[in-house]
Amino acid sequence: MKSQYFIAILFATSLYWMYLLYEPFLMVMTIAALLAISTASINNYFENMFSSRLLGAFVSSLLLAVLFFAPLGYFLATLTIKLNHLEPNTLKNIEVYINGFIANPPKFLLFLKPYLLDSLNGIDINSLTTNALHVAAKVGTFSASFVKNAFLVIIFYFFALYNGAHVVEFLKRAVQMSVEESTLLARELSSVMSVVFYSIIATAMFEGALFGIAVSFLGYNGLLFGIMYGFASLLPVVGGILMWLPFMIYEFSIGNNVSAIFIALYSIIVISIIADTFIKPLIIKEINKKLLKEDDAKLNELIIFFAIIAGLASFGFWGMILGPAITAFFLAILKLFEARTKECETRS
Repeated sequence: MKSQYFIAILFATSLYWMYLLYEPFLMVMTIAALLAISTASINNYFENMFSSRLLGAFVSSLLLAVLFFAPLGYFLATLTIKLNHLEPNTLKNIEVYINGFIANPPKFLLFLKPYLLDSLNGIDINSLTTNALHVAAKVGTFSASFVKNAFLVIIFYFFALYNGAHVVEFLKRAVQMSVEESTLLARELSSVMSVVFYSIIATAMFEGALFGIAVSFLGYNGLLFGIMYGFASLLPVVGGILMWLPFMIYEFSIGNNVSAIFIALYSIIVISIIADTFIKPLIIKEINKKLLKEDDAKLNELIIFFAIIAGLASFGFWGMILGPAITAFFLAILKLFEARTKECETRS
């Protein structure tokens, strides 16, 4: 047996056992690596400021934990507490209101009354209460899992920033890729991930702040529901509805008709139409223009949008990072094939 075949077998065997060993952490490590790629410019800024790679990686990790994971952790912890203290009478009051609304709907909704009555027959308040408690338990379990994963992401993110340059150089030598090809892959992935990450953060904070300010005037926890709306806004089309529709129903149920109409119109007109439809693409375009140089690949905003949708559908929450990364990597590979084809044609 030739020595290279023996080495290849050893490599394949070791790769298989490495996969078995680190399989529980592969998703966390992948997310941490992609976040490190996305925020490389910030880390470089801190590294130059402190003249220390260690301090730069530490401050970048702390900033990520505060800006990204702390709000989500606060939301999950608060939601778990609220659901665990949910009173059955609250659901009962909502059911009474819905029954009254269906029995005596406004004149312009009378045509829906037969359909609403059919749907009401399948509602059981006892089962709703049981399901609410079940959801509370699920949210509690998810919160604990998220805290653990968030901690691991921060740890791996720190080491990815601190040792990333050495790892990349080693991989370049290991795969024997030319400088031009490795630079192309790195530039494509880094540029797209930076745009995606900063766009997600900026638009979620912007829309969440709009909703949080509005509901705070109605006496609700603006910080909590602003965070909830910010993350819900990542879900295209239905994200905003998942937030303002329950508010509208609850305000109607307690007799605050003006507040219910206000939150519905405000969410539809100000957030969904003005902010999401017109301002959000401008934010992505501006971030795209600010972050990318003239020779960098500028991925179309629609491709980024659909990549995020596909990622969320396939991988859940972390899909908003994985979707664009996979798409950018695939397009970069296609460009490598194109460059090699042109090189072969030139030689021939």
